[in-house]
Amino acid sequence: MPESQVIVAEPSAAGIFLVLLIAPGRESDVRDALTEVGGIRRSVGFRVPEAKLGCVVGIGSAAWDRLYPGLPRPAGLHQLPVYDGPVHHAPSTPGDLLFHIRASRMDLCFELAQRLTERLGDTAVVIDEIHGFRSFDERDLLGFVDGTENPEGDGALEAVTVTQAEDPGFAGSSYVVVQKYLHDLTAWDALSTEAQERVIGRTKLSDIEMADEVKPPDSHIALNVIEDEHGDEHDIMRFNLPFGAVGTREFGTYFIGYAKDPAVIEQMLKNMFCGTDAAAHDRILDFSTAVTGILFAVPTVDWLEDPPSGPGSDAVDGAGAGEASHPDPGDAPDGSLGVGSLRSAS
Repeated sequence: MPESQVIVAEPSAAGIFLVLLIAPGRESDVRDALTEVGGIRRSVGFRVPEAKLGCVVGIGSAAWDRLYPGLPRPAGLHQLPVYDGPVHHAPSTPGDLLFHIRASRMDLCFELAQRLTERLGDTAVVIDEIHGFRSFDERDLLGFVDGTENPEGDGALEAVTVTQAEDPGFAGSSYVVVQKYLHDLTAWDALSTEAQERVIGRTKLSDIEMADEVKPPDSHIALNVIEDEHGDEHDIMRFNLPFGAVGTREFGTYFIGYAKDPAVIEQMLKNMFCGTDAAAHDRILDFSTAVTGILFAVPTVDWLEDPPSGPGSDAVDGAGAGEASHPDPGDAPDGSLGVGSLRSAS
């Protein structure tokens, strides 16, 4: 098994999320820079090893063929679908590269972000930068604990790691979906604690999930449980962090979810925004608005540091630049969960 990037980790106290676009014609320079990410991370993190500095690199659908012409694509990589529900909308936005930087200290995250962007120089431009922080006991800015249902132990690795049988050319890889949500805290804080708990499906103070017979069908938790035709639940790993700016009154949660099959996350999003037979939409969306949405492949360390050669590896960078580098989201898959018979659930 090739060496996977380190996805499964303890919740971090600080994180920086960088989304970048590659400058046309600079693909070979970016490929070279990506081979050095691990070394740069080690150089920064070695000074404070107990801070556990990490960095996961993701590559977007529109960038993959430009970076690795002539080489195969991960089976599940595509443009994240748009979700147009009866009330709420989830966009699909551009993004060629993702750097998910995390540690127990923001200074290390900032140093690594600075070093990585310096190494890239003008070959890629940052189009979204979020500095996240731990809020009290792993709570989001809505006041609820976030990430309670992450799998643990071997189950965590199984949830995020592509196997040889699932995609032989990309065993050890993963996928990640990111979305930036902005919260209407004024409207949220106007609710009673009991009303907030019904929105989430969990108690606020003790973080206990409501019983099924009590939990509203449009609660956030109810719509995020994904089961296949055998009744087996499919897990993802969330490493969300809150962020905000008091001057502009912008408060939000940066959702970042990893899975070995992006269809699991996409089914969650479809449930949230388009509803189910039992619910029109996720009630949390009445207070949280998605403003970005991108799917990235997370290749192995081996691929990033020494990508295989292919028939197009010597091609001129930017070939096909006349084509749309960011496809129309309307051309993307429909977001159905391709796990067994659940594909027909869409």
